[in-house]
Parts: sequence; C-alpha cells; structure tokens
Amino acid sequence: MNYWLIKSEPLKYSWEQFNKDGTTFWDGVRNYAARNNLRAMKKGDLLFWYHSNEGLEIVGIAKLVKEAYQDPTTEEDAWVVVDVKPHKKLKKPVSLAQIKTEPRLQNMALVRLGRLSVQPVTEEEWKIVMEMAGEKV
Repeated sequence: MNYWLIKSEPLKYSWEQFNKDGTTFWDGVRNYAARNNLRAMKKGDLLFWYHSNEGLEIVGIAKLVKEAYQDPTTEEDAWVVVDVKPHKKLKKPVSLAQIKTEPRLQNMALVRLGRLSVQPVTEEEWKIVMEMAGEKV
C-alpha cells in the first residue's frame, strides 16, 4: 500500500461535504507532477485529506476506490481523476505548523513542495502524522 496527501480548500470542498457525498472523483489537477501522482495511486491506497488555504491542517483519511481514468471535466487527454471515499476523520487535526516543527518531517513533500496538490507520503511520515493525530497505526 502507498500513502498520499491531497489538498482541498474547505470553502470549495470540505471534509464535511466529502463525508456527506460519500465518494467523489478527484478532479481539477492541472499540474504534471500532481497528475503523475494520481496515475501512480492504486486501489486501497490511503490519502491524508488536507485543508489548504484555510485551516492548513490534515483533518482526515480518504481511501482510493478507483484508479486513474480520463478527467470527465476536460477533453484534454493529459488529465486524469481518481475516485476516493472517506475512510476516517482524525481524532486531532494535524496542522502545517505542527508538521513544520517536527524534525522527523522536514523532508515531507508538504514542507518541501508546499504548492503541490497531490503528494506522496512515505510510510514513516504516515506513522508520524498518525501519532501526532492521536491515532493508532
């Protein structure tokens, strides 16, 4: 299994709305690195749900339920989407400020590549963030 982080602006699509919807396709990615990350995702992978621009915190975990396919919002072949469903709300959100002050997370993509909307997370980083959230790994 692989781990990822996806970013969503709460005013546009919040964790709460995602839970109400139950499943969604992850669209709107127009960055080649982020697109390549979508293509690398496999069914069953887990994804941190990060509230960007507002909140700046990881609030939950989503699960990949359908691997990359053509983005239905565009006719351009270059862009793909994946389907995700809510897996778990974190006991305690983990803020970007907390992540930046954790020495073990200094190489995390969220710290190094702040603007990338779809990012890989290593297994070690996943465990550390889960520990910070008060969750069992």
